[in-house]
Amino acid sequence: GIKWMSSLEAKFEDPKDKKPTAEKLERLRREKINRFRNKHRISVQGTDLPDPIATFDQLQKEYNVHPKVMENIQAAGFQVPTPIQMQAIPVMLHGRELLASAPTGSGKTLAFCIPLLTHLKQPRNKGFRALIIAPTRELASQTHRELVKLAEGTGFRIHMIHKAAAAAKKFGPKSSKKF
Repeated sequence: GIKWMSSLEAKFEDPKDKKPTAEKLERLRREKINRFRNKHRISVQGTDLPDPIATFDQLQKEYNVHPKVMENIQAAGFQVPTPIQMQAIPVMLHGRELLASAPTGSGKTLAFCIPLLTHLKQPRNKGFRALIIAPTRELASQTHRELVKLAEGTGFRIHMIHKAAAAAKKFGPKSSKKF
């Protein structure tokens, strides 16, 4: 058949636009990610940042998070990650440094505990392998409680040390030299 078009339409139809180029696809992907971040009020700075996650299922598929940790996330009733978790978890799983700020109750503890357990992979008898320092006992207690729930069934031993004397008694007098 014959295709009729005006000379104006002919100017706007570009044969190169029929196949999207790699650059165009990357630009579209970036725009989609930026819309996602804007929608969830996620503000980021830096270069070569990993994409945020939209679901916890992506953690197991894309980052190989331990299946038991994934079960514990679901058992705790977490269905959709919060904005801080959407961006902070992928950043930390990529081994990047992170300074994050979010309101109380926004899920910061889970945002750093999931990557922590993932990086440790499995329990080992090598003493303390990770240390979380908290400014208050309340926060330390909350972090300990959440980490115990998250690590349940994985074999990790989670301890909270708040007094040096009690720690020496619990872990042995030579523990300060050993760890």
